[in-house]
Amino acid sequence: MRKSKFTESQLVAILKEGEAGVPAAAEVCRKHGISSPTYYAWTSKYAGATVSDLTRMRELEVENARLKRMYADLALENAAIKDVLAKNI
Repeated sequence: MRKSKFTESQLVAILKEGEAGVPAAAEVCRKHGISSPTYYAWTSKYAGATVSDLTRMRELEVENARLKRMYADLALENAAIKDVLAKNI
C-alpha cells in the first residue's frame, strides 16, 4: 500500500476545513496541493472520522494486508504439499 504524504491529523484538518464553510472544494484542494478526486474520495471514506479513528483504520488495513499475504503463502504451501502427496500415491 502506498504511503500517503499526509498524516492522519493533516487529513482530518483538511476535511474539517472543507466542512467548515470554505466556499469551494477546489480552493481547499489548491491550498493543500491535492486533486479534487482525492478530496472527494477522502470525504466519502473518512467523513466524520477523528484522528484516532483514522490511525486505527490504517493499522487494520496494514494488518489485513499482512494476513492476506500469510494466507496466500499458506495456501500455496498446502497446494504444493497436496501435489507431492498425490504423486507419491
